Amino acid sequence: MTHKNTWKQRERQIASYFGTKRVPLSGSNSGHDTSSDSMHPTLYIEDKLRAKFAAVTLWDDTATKAKAEGKTPVVCLAEKGRPGFWVMVHSNDLIQVGMCRQMALEQARKAAVECDKCGGKGTCQGTVMGTVCRGGGE
Repeated sequence: MTHKNTWKQRERQIASYFGTKRVPLSGSNSGHDTSSDSMHPTLYIEDKLRAKFAAVTLWDDTATKAKAEGKTPVVCLAEKGRPGFWVMVHSNDLIQVGMCRQMALEQARKAAVECDKCGGKGTCQGTVMGTVCRGGGE
């Protein structure tokens, strides 16, 4: 079993990463009007410290392959029947991955790519480079 001070220290580290503090006591029992593990005003942060996670094992395998190609590892998880997906990156890579996403959004706007579902009329819920179809761009 993990020592109490170990996970408290990790909660402090994660809260600090996002510019906030950990919630003392246990979430909803803290008296701080949140059951989050942090006091962040807009992010609900849930911290979990385990010996191993299956998703992290997948990330480790992906990181080995990415390193061989000189790339940043990103694992995307999706479930059948649920829209969207989850993006898993190491905290050291979060800013770079966010910048790559921003560049993809800008490229989609500049290219004015037309959606293949509606021919660029903007009448569908399709996506172009991860952005919602807007009918042929700006």
